[in-house]
Amino acid sequence: MRRVSLLFMSGFIPAVAMSFAVTVHAQSRGATPAAPAVKNPVPATAASVAAGAAVYKKYCAFCHGVAAKGNGPLAPKDSNPPDLTDATWLRGSTDAAIFTLLANGVGPAFLMVPFKGKIPDQDLWHVVNYLRSLGPKTAAR
Repeated sequence: MRRVSLLFMSGFIPAVAMSFAVTVHAQSRGATPAAPAVKNPVPATAASVAAGAAVYKKYCAFCHGVAAKGNGPLAPKDSNPPDLTDATWLRGSTDAAIFTLLANGVGPAFLMVPFKGKIPDQDLWHVVNYLRSLGPKTAAR
């Protein structure tokens, strides 16, 4: 088990830094318990969903597929990326949990690499909004 501290700072949250500590278990099947406490700072507007779709296409479609069905042509062998359009997500379903997975990757083998530092936080939140637009409308936010 290791302790990871995340600090969310960007221009869209002026002069406010949200930080929280989470414990990551090597065999964890889901997002961390602390992640759901963070509210998505980016409203789920049509513009945000479109921006998220563009980021998804550039970074995620290779493994998760263009339609997010988990059938991307370049997914690592035996990685089985999940279908992001279905009603059941095993690794977290709140906005904060999805953000955390995008930022930190998915262990223990990290076949889904972390995007923190590669994609700006605001764009990761846009991806969260895009993924939410694909899934069930009744899911917890």
